[in-house]
Amino acid sequence: MNKVYIPDGYKPKLDQYETQRAISYIKSTFQKEFANELNLKRVSAPLFVTEDSGLNDNLSGVERPVAFDVPAVGKNAQIVHSLAKWKRLALKRYNFHVGNGLYTDMNAIRRDEELDNLHSIYVDQWDWEKIITPETRNEDYLKLVVKGIVRAICNTNDRLKVNFPQLNANLSPDVKFVTTQELEDMYPGLSGKERENAITKEYRTVFIMGIGGVLKSGKKHDNRAPDYDDWSLNGDIFFWNDTLDCAVEISSMGIRVDKEALDRQLTVANCDDRRELMFHKMLLNDELPLTIGGGIGQSRLCMLMMGCAHIGEVQSSIWDDETVRVCEERGVTLL
Repeated sequence: MNKVYIPDGYKPKLDQYETQRAISYIKSTFQKEFANELNLKRVSAPLFVTEDSGLNDNLSGVERPVAFDVPAVGKNAQIVHSLAKWKRLALKRYNFHVGNGLYTDMNAIRRDEELDNLHSIYVDQWDWEKIITPETRNEDYLKLVVKGIVRAICNTNDRLKVNFPQLNANLSPDVKFVTTQELEDMYPGLSGKERENAITKEYRTVFIMGIGGVLKSGKKHDNRAPDYDDWSLNGDIFFWNDTLDCAVEISSMGIRVDKEALDRQLTVANCDDRRELMFHKMLLNDELPLTIGGGIGQSRLCMLMMGCAHIGEVQSSIWDDETVRVCEERGVTLL
C-alpha cells in the first residue's frame, strides 16, 4: 500500500547537481568521523551468501530474501538482508583484536518492504562490528558507543552546513536513553511506533533500548531476530525529522549474543533448527569473538541532514505509480 506524503509547502533545498554533491560529502565525511570514533577499519563485504550458511540476517523472521541458484557452485544464494552475522565471522577470519573493528558498505534488496517516505526496497547502510571483552559486555559500554556514533553524526552535520549553507538540519548531540519497558509505562495507550515519535519529539535524539523481548503487556515493542543482538543489550538510535515531523530511525545496533543469550533466544523464538547451521554452531561452541555492532542508514542519514521529504531524493530505487505521480505533482525529483 502506498504511503507517500509530501508536506505542504515543501521545496528541495538543493538542485539535482548540488544534491549529488551533498550526498557525496555526507558519506565521505561521516565515514571518517565514524571510523575515528570507534576505531574501525574498512573492509569489503558480500552482496550475497549461500542459503545453507546461516549467515543471512533473518530480520523479523517474515521477510523473504531474494534468492537464486548458482549452477557453477551447486548451491542456492541469497541477497543479504544485512551483514549482522557475516561481520562477526569476518572479525575472526581477519584476526581483528579487542578494541578495534570493521565497517563496510552494505547494499541489500528487501523485496517485502512497504514503500513510504523512509522505506525503499533498496537498502544502503554502513554495517560495522567491533570486538569487546566480557567486562565491556554491558549497558554502560553500549551507551558509550551510542554517544560516539551520535557525536560523529552531529560533527558531520555541522561540517555539512558550513559547506552547504542552504542546509540547516538541527540535530542534538544529547542522547536520551530509555528502555522499551519504560516507554510502555510512559505511553501505555500508544503503539510502539507512536511511542517512538512521542519520546523523540520531546528529546530530539533518543536511544531506545531492549528490543525483541516481550514487555509486561505481553506484546513486543518490535521484532528482532534471535541470533545476532542480545535483546537486553540492543537498541535503535532515533533523530527527530523536522521536515516530516516524525522520528527517524538512523541505526539499529547492539551488543551481540554470546552463547548463553543465543541459546535462550533461539528457544524463546522457536528457532532451535538454526542450531545446526555453521554460524550458530561456532557461537554455541565459543569459537567467535564477543562483539558489538550495527547498521547506519546511508540514505536516511543524507535525507535527514539535507531536509529531504522522501528517501527517493537521495537514492535510486523503483517506486509505484502513485509515489511517482505525487512526487511529480509536488516538485520532488526521485533519483
